[in-house]
Amino acid sequence: MGDGKEDPAVFTSASLPSDPRLLPTVTNAYLGTRVYRDILHVNGVYNGAVGDTHRADIPSPLNARMMVPGVDNLAEAFTLNTRTGTFSHTLESTDCTATHQIYAHHSLVHLMAFSVTVRRSAHAAQPITVQLHAPFMPKSQDLDLKRGPDFQGAHYVYGKTRVPEVEGGPRPTVHMLWTPVPPALTLRGEERERSWEFLTAVAESEEEAQRSYSEGLALIAAGSLHSSHVGAWAALRRGCCVELDGPLPLRRALHGCLYYLLSAIPPRGSPAFRFHGISPGGLSNGTRGEDYWGHVFWDQDTWMFPNILLFHPEAARAILEYRIRMLEGAFHNAREQGCEGAKFPWESAATGREVCPEEIYGAQEIHVTGDVLVAFEQYYRTTQDQKLFREDGGWELVRAVAQYWCSRMVWSQEERCYHIKGVMPPDEYHHRVDNSAYTNAVAQRSLNFAADLARDFSMPVPEQWVDCAEKVKVPFDAEKRYHPEFDGYSPGEPVKQADVILLGFPLMHPMSPEVRRNDLEMYEPVTEPAGPAMTWSMFAVGWLELKEVRRAQSQLKKCFSNITEPFKIWVENSDGTGAVNFLTGMGGFLQAVLFGYTGFRITRTSLRFDPAFPDDIDRLKVAGVSYFGNTLKFTITKEEIRIRVTECPPDTPPSPLEVVLAQSGQRFLLREG
Repeated sequence: MGDGKEDPAVFTSASLPSDPRLLPTVTNAYLGTRVYRDILHVNGVYNGAVGDTHRADIPSPLNARMMVPGVDNLAEAFTLNTRTGTFSHTLESTDCTATHQIYAHHSLVHLMAFSVTVRRSAHAAQPITVQLHAPFMPKSQDLDLKRGPDFQGAHYVYGKTRVPEVEGGPRPTVHMLWTPVPPALTLRGEERERSWEFLTAVAESEEEAQRSYSEGLALIAAGSLHSSHVGAWAALRRGCCVELDGPLPLRRALHGCLYYLLSAIPPRGSPAFRFHGISPGGLSNGTRGEDYWGHVFWDQDTWMFPNILLFHPEAARAILEYRIRMLEGAFHNAREQGCEGAKFPWESAATGREVCPEEIYGAQEIHVTGDVLVAFEQYYRTTQDQKLFREDGGWELVRAVAQYWCSRMVWSQEERCYHIKGVMPPDEYHHRVDNSAYTNAVAQRSLNFAADLARDFSMPVPEQWVDCAEKVKVPFDAEKRYHPEFDGYSPGEPVKQADVILLGFPLMHPMSPEVRRNDLEMYEPVTEPAGPAMTWSMFAVGWLELKEVRRAQSQLKKCFSNITEPFKIWVENSDGTGAVNFLTGMGGFLQAVLFGYTGFRITRTSLRFDPAFPDDIDRLKVAGVSYFGNTLKFTITKEEIRIRVTECPPDTPPSPLEVVLAQSGQRFLLREG
């Protein structure tokens, strides 16, 4: 495996981190917990009114610790296997091996499980007892839990969340069945090996919880509960392969990022639940006061979504459907600001209303509305899924966002252009500024996409959309040949995080290589060194665009100070503060590889690629890339690029893809195989 025989996808340690926030998570997009934590969370289940709404804490029957008393010289290992989506704890002595496994079932999303397996050595004959410390109490500060009748040997509780997000809003009911956990398990003297399996089933109806629990019992009886999870997880990973011949730390970081991000998306096939988006710390985090309380930000649409779209367009669609369902709340937010159309909240939970505890961000960090639309545009350009827009609410959202931007702009008679005033850019060190370059550029892109989509659907394009897109001001210093962050920005002012450099990618705002370089040079030295983890990935992408590979690597290496050992949990800031299991940083890091090293760009008419990678990487393989329903495999070395179509759309007559060499114009047809 390159650097020795160590598997870069398996993280093992003899001890756990002292900070419990850095323990690995087991999640399947409907249920999530951190290992050895006393609570779990359910997708979309929040408690608390606006300003206080947070993921509802549900007591976790999975919180059990294994011990083997009275045995000397125990060897202990804790392992996260990202190939199987399983966490395990192993205790080994000369007499026996005890293994405790924990996982969130990937295809049966209402199930989480743990097992304990005890195997004796050939010479040992005495009974072996394993103790389980399980401090479970069926109580919650967020749910009014009641005890119900046992079901097939499982205990049962159910209850509604206590406080809705808005008056009269939904108060979901959670139903939970779980296998009681005994204080000890004993392998009798005549037994060589035995496994005990424990199920937790959680759903928003009693029938679904019972059905899932019964299905889990049937799989246990067939001896295939864990193997069915491993099979589903392996299928997900096969459809999303990023492998490189290069340094082991980079390969391990990639496996970690893919594990945590893929854990957050719905499994393939119609999910049996409505997906409620991805928060910066993922489903396992987000209790009151922690990890932004489990709210959904631009982090999902800008930092995580492009990676998901590239491999799993079905999951990308589920993210967009969440935004469509939140449209009523977005209309409300716009009205609150005295604007037309739809304004997406800086922080979103169950209703689409603004739930940020601090008013300033919701009022001013309005670029999120454009970020949402960029995700819709990327999806449309990649899939040509017209049904989402014509029938499933996508067009209504696009139109409403265009209306919002037009109503938010004011005409400057002096400058003969439109201004957007009083905003906070992505750089949160500045607020109430006029004409944030990023905000105005993303508004312009929103309007251009809305107009393009209307033309594609043979609908009239409002003149106001075209006028505002053409005439909105995106600040540019013609003398210094760079983009000031906002009106009145002085070169050298500190910047919290990636901001103006996002014009180059992901916005692909038109500019010359000279201006792109000047933006990178201007903002790199003044960006907060300990700022949010995704920042340096975007500097790396910029330098890779310009084929400045060494400069790109120096930026990407900064990300490693945000990756904690031994389980590759990311922290938001390199000093350890902010969100943990920071999927936003992981998403940025993956983009540096998937869009930086490969040079992938989703444009109006093509998927462009223009690779550049450093001396210590010899080969990059990206398999499972989805484009217009085709599945592609790219193998890139310093000498050549090989592209293979591994799958074509099953139900449409194939119109073969073409590879076009940009410099010579030479064309190659790509047929399946």
